[in-house]
Amino acid sequence: MDPVTSGMDPTTPLEAFANTTDVNGGDSKLYNLNVFYNPGDIAWMITSTALVLLMIPGVGFFYSGLARRKSALSLLWLSVMATAVVSFQWFFWGYSLTFSHKAGKFIGALDNFGLKGVLGAPSVGSPRIPDLLFCVYQGMFAAITAALAVGAVAERGRMLPCIIYIFVWSTIIYDPIACWTWNASGWVFKLGGLDFAGGTPVHIASGCAALAYSYMLGKRRGHGTQELNYRPHNVTHIVIGTVFLWVGWFGFNAGSALAANLRAIMAAVVTNLAACVGGITWCLVDYRLERKWSTVGFCSGVIAGLVAITPGSGFVPAWAAVIYGVCGGIGCNYATKLKYFLRCDDALDIFAVHAVGGFMGNILTAFFAADYIAHLDGYTIIPGGWLNHHWIQLGHQLADSFAGGLYSFFGTCLILGCLDGIGKFIPAFKLRATEEEEILGIDDVEIGEFAYDYVELTRDVKIPDDVDGLSTHSIENHPSHLAHHEKNQDSVDSSNQLAEWAHDHHRA
Repeated sequence: MDPVTSGMDPTTPLEAFANTTDVNGGDSKLYNLNVFYNPGDIAWMITSTALVLLMIPGVGFFYSGLARRKSALSLLWLSVMATAVVSFQWFFWGYSLTFSHKAGKFIGALDNFGLKGVLGAPSVGSPRIPDLLFCVYQGMFAAITAALAVGAVAERGRMLPCIIYIFVWSTIIYDPIACWTWNASGWVFKLGGLDFAGGTPVHIASGCAALAYSYMLGKRRGHGTQELNYRPHNVTHIVIGTVFLWVGWFGFNAGSALAANLRAIMAAVVTNLAACVGGITWCLVDYRLERKWSTVGFCSGVIAGLVAITPGSGFVPAWAAVIYGVCGGIGCNYATKLKYFLRCDDALDIFAVHAVGGFMGNILTAFFAADYIAHLDGYTIIPGGWLNHHWIQLGHQLADSFAGGLYSFFGTCLILGCLDGIGKFIPAFKLRATEEEEILGIDDVEIGEFAYDYVELTRDVKIPDDVDGLSTHSIENHPSHLAHHEKNQDSVDSSNQLAEWAHDHHRA
């Protein structure tokens, strides 16, 4: 017996949605709104929402580990603060501007301002889940995009202007790009662009914004000299961040099927495979030059593979993920050299990994998108890419990629230029820390807390009472003084090195 025709199909909701005149999907006091949706789909999407949220501290740990010790905490702080700021912005008007049912080609209306009318009606993204669930899920996408972009402030950007920037950027840049990509009324959606989970709205937008932010801030003190020739201060943080991102990416890509179905499973398969191949590829490329099996290189390759597969994860067969991983690992690795050509201090290589990786993923999707993969959810129909002899798909992908990247880059420059202009009259809005503040470290100046307890560290190494005129008491009570006293704290890569430094001075 056919379960579909017999009415016993477990993937089918108990009732078809019919309350089309009620923006909330019906009166919950009179109707059980849950009967319009499958509980399995609801459970999977709530889980996916939590997985995407997990990615945000992953970004913080990854960025923190790559930076120097004296600015490590500020990058973690910015990542979690981005979640708070964007979540409020999403509630306030972000969701309405992106996924309003009355949206135009470029941006939505304000009919869902303050989540008005966002409850039990089918979402713009899929009739399989309600508006409210789609809202919280997509809100995590908006938050992680901002978290990716603000890594550009590493070691020299001030906090308050960055927080304001996050709110404004999400409104002016992210919301329109996400609207035209994923809202059925958007111009890219209507054109036929294929972006399953955020090649353009998330990765190209954040990577180009980070490049613009790096230009607007200027180069770090000592850029281009031996002073900035340092290794990541905490590789363990990089590994932890990578693991958080890797796990969370299952919700990011597989969750973008917006239901618990075979398409979500395929997205999970290609996501993991591309990550693995990307990590191996980057590691091999680095080994060719240095004859070392770099942990940082492997983690960077994993992220590159994940970024590359994101736009195609719900469109391509499993074997294509190997190509995505190889291309992402090689392409993003070599793209890290672009910052020297562009004369930009992109401290954490955000443009190289996210913008370039997202662009490559968009282009590869034009080649490998397959109609039968998209239809694994039971209802999505696409003409496919070059595998289906749909040659024009490459043009659609290029248009989407360049439009999103250029809009994000120049829009970010405009936003930051306005903020820094205000900063000439109101110092709190000035984008960049002073040279003295940069020497001290953003953690000390902007947060007043540290990723590591310098007080306990100095007690452990037992610095003598008088080292070049600085007392142990002053060091213990004022950790920031340690930054002044170190001959070059930027080059201190571990607590063991600090202990050796103290010991050498004691012997002298």
